[in-house]
Amino acid sequence: MAKVLDHLPELDGDELKYIRNIIEDMDDKTAREFAGIYRKRRRSPNSIFILTLLGFVGVAGVQRFRLGKFGTGLFYLLTLGFVFVGTLYDLLTYEKAAFEHNKFAALRVDMDIRGDS
Repeated sequence: MAKVLDHLPELDGDELKYIRNIIEDMDDKTAREFAGIYRKRRRSPNSIFILTLLGFVGVAGVQRFRLGKFGTGLFYLLTLGFVFVGTLYDLLTYEKAAFEHNKFAALRVDMDIRGDS
């Protein structure tokens, strides 16, 4: 049984609980492999917050591109964050957006490692 904090010490809160459920039945080798791939795909809530703040100085939507939401990223870029309302919304929900992205990334990594499609 792999210990999540041994492999991904930067996690906390809901993300820690979620990843713990995924890797609890993995051996250490598999958990290390999972952690290496997941770390590359995960997005830090702090980086999403900083990118969202860029929306208030005229570069709106960068956080959406970083989260893989290219359509809304382009829309925000062209409309100044939907006239700053969308950027304000993202500022209030950046942690949830990062967590949702990371949940999906973790599931994809888990499926890749275990061989499920």
